[in-house]
Amino acid sequence: MALALGVDTGGTYTDAVLIRDETEVVASAKALTTRQDLAVGVGAAVRAVLAQAGVDAGAVGLAALSTTLATNALVEGQGGRVALVLVGFRPATLERPDLREALAGDPAVIVAGGHSHAGTEAEVLDVAALNAILETETGVSGYAVAAQFATRNPAHEQEVARLIEARTGRPVSCSHQLSARLNGPKRAVTAVLNARLIGMIDRLIGRAGDVLAEIGVTAPLMVVRGDGALMSADQARARPIETILSGPAASIVGARWLTGAKEALVSDIGGTTTDVALIKGGRPAIDPDGAQVGGHRTMVEAVAMRTSGLGGDSEVRPRTEGLDGGVTLGPRRVLPIALISTEGGAAVRAALEAQLRNPVPNEHDARFARAVPGLVPDRLDPREATLLERLGEDVQPLARVLRVRTDRGALDRLVSRGLVQIAGVTPTDASHGLGRLDTWDAEAARMALELMARKRTGSGGPLASGADHLARMIIDQLTEQTVLALLETAFAEEADDFGLPPAELARHVLLRRGLDGHRGLLALDAALNVDVVGLGASAGSYYPAVGERLRCQMILPAHAGVANAIGAVVGRVTVRRSGTVTSPSEGRFRAHLAQGPEDFPDPEAAMARLEAALRQEVEAAARAAGAEGIHVSASRDIRTASVEARSVFVEATLTVEASGRPRVAVEQPA
Repeated sequence: MALALGVDTGGTYTDAVLIRDETEVVASAKALTTRQDLAVGVGAAVRAVLAQAGVDAGAVGLAALSTTLATNALVEGQGGRVALVLVGFRPATLERPDLREALAGDPAVIVAGGHSHAGTEAEVLDVAALNAILETETGVSGYAVAAQFATRNPAHEQEVARLIEARTGRPVSCSHQLSARLNGPKRAVTAVLNARLIGMIDRLIGRAGDVLAEIGVTAPLMVVRGDGALMSADQARARPIETILSGPAASIVGARWLTGAKEALVSDIGGTTTDVALIKGGRPAIDPDGAQVGGHRTMVEAVAMRTSGLGGDSEVRPRTEGLDGGVTLGPRRVLPIALISTEGGAAVRAALEAQLRNPVPNEHDARFARAVPGLVPDRLDPREATLLERLGEDVQPLARVLRVRTDRGALDRLVSRGLVQIAGVTPTDASHGLGRLDTWDAEAARMALELMARKRTGSGGPLASGADHLARMIIDQLTEQTVLALLETAFAEEADDFGLPPAELARHVLLRRGLDGHRGLLALDAALNVDVVGLGASAGSYYPAVGERLRCQMILPAHAGVANAIGAVVGRVTVRRSGTVTSPSEGRFRAHLAQGPEDFPDPEAAMARLEAALRQEVEAAARAAGAEGIHVSASRDIRTASVEARSVFVEATLTVEASGRPRVAVEQPA
């Protein structure tokens, strides 16, 4: 019997599942995700699933982890402070909006150097300037390095990385290691995000490995990549950016395994995000432009997925400026009031009761803050330090924490660094208030809903007539935003071009009237013409209404709540690498290799050399990831031009892929 353990750390829950012989779910369990130390939640879920199955930890032959940690960190703007070193770029590069947003105020410098399109040195690397910068730059957790045309010749990136590691001991993310494609600024964005995530993912994998060992699971640990494939824990630690969309990708693999669907939209609702993707021909589509998460377009190969900040723990924000009012959900995640009251004891209920006795609504009603326990903050400014001291170890009403206007900015910075958590009204509270959930403190949820319902709209009246009315408004808004997410994905994947962006098409008045079945002088009908697979612990509560609205079949499979954990252990190990052959001059063909360019007298020889190097690299990486039965395939995309009636080689891109099943140890009979 071969037992595989899958674990998924989501924004709210950590799921664990045991699968026997890749065909049968033996047991599944959930535990609350412990943000201050994710391994605590991992350990609780794993112990629960082993106890439920009645098996010994030593019987587990494979352990695989999928995580939304990187995705959520980018959506919520969290991660370590990093420094970017650009080599050979113009100063205007730092003014690009995408790079400015990725840096988020972190330091960036430009030094002379870089290569040409052909891979020859364009300018000598300014080592003296780099050393001077490294002497002054402190307080960063890692470095990102991007050099001009590093994918044609990585020598300068490699030298900068060597110097940084020797002088600082900090981890370095080189852009050429994350993508073989051109577009230096976008590679720089990817390297910055990778550097920002290294410490976070390293801690998760390290602690997860420790807790599994404590429990007695000795099987090697795998991690799900953003394209749904598996990689080793060591590979994930070096390239954490590849784990963005790890959890969502695992959910698609899990959805396919659970339903056998060949054509379907998959919608996975978690605590922080809703992830929508298309299964076509039994496989998830890969985004040719690279994964986009939290407003960042990366060069990471991942499933073509639209991720929105909409989940069971999305912050409910009242719309009070208009005459009618209403609510909006997300994109920020907050702790549900029902949960914070369960964990925070009687003090939370007492604060809610006091706020209800106040006849005048306050903007901070039903909102709380707490310092994340177990974290040791550093490099705090005086305002941040004062706020943390004011919070102490207890849950505090937000009105008690924010005393002056400047406290707001300090609190936001503490939240973005993961040091403080905010609690407020969420869809989870609405479900508790309506009696659909009873996991945590439903009475506290109802009090919070009542407080928010008292807020005034532009007409002077209350936002809602009471807790029940507001709860239904919140659930209806979640349905509406989920419908929009599904429609946007459908239009983005539609073969026909409707002449407008997907977001506009999803909101078009004719489509909305068609979904309503308008009957007047015109008869308008619209529906989603593909099944939807609904995943997530709360899918059964929210998604039937979504299916009704879209007039489509909504499939809610058994074990939908742990589909990510299932996807983690039924995927394959896949390693994919690309390289380029160019022709810098007539009769010369250049293979751009990891150790530098090599020239050949004909294109076939150059492509053969590059393919052999890529085959060796992917096969070694697949073996290192624990794959067996490895199959290697290669493809060539050759560009030619017609010159004086003859075909002339311009450029070739080679992609080599190694794929195999992860090695699973089989339990021997006693």
